[in-house]
Amino acid sequence: MNMKKTGIILFFVLALMNVHAEDSIAVAMRPNLLDSMPDVEVIQDSMVAVLLHAAMTGKNEWVEIDGYRVQIYSSNLQQTAKAEALDLEAKLKNTVSQTVYVQYLPPFWKVRLGDFRTYDEAKEYKKLFVQIYPEMLGDTYIVRDKIKVLQ
Repeated sequence: MNMKKTGIILFFVLALMNVHAEDSIAVAMRPNLLDSMPDVEVIQDSMVAVLLHAAMTGKNEWVEIDGYRVQIYSSNLQQTAKAEALDLEAKLKNTVSQTVYVQYLPPFWKVRLGDFRTYDEAKEYKKLFVQIYPEMLGDTYIVRDKIKVLQ
């Protein structure tokens, strides 16, 4: 081993010993970095937890259960409702984080978003959705529906 490498290694060993010896003093003197950082809230699609659970358990069968969706469109105008619902689906399909469902429940065409197990999950998503699309606030509701989940 050459003298330069030996010197560098010796420097780091001595530095580490010094840090370890002064560790309790250094901790007392420096502020906790986490105390000065803002809180972080992780918001994830409820489907993430479902898919992780399915991957870990090996279950991948879809079933329908009672749950909630966010309804963003409903119309019974037979001349335009179907086209408007399908246009809205096409517009949102790649821009929202939830599945977009177009349903015909005579005489209404409806567009609904998501598969939420709880009302609170749907409420949080509705809040985010109307922040992005404030013009749809008046037409956006949380509704009970059959939702698709992995069993």
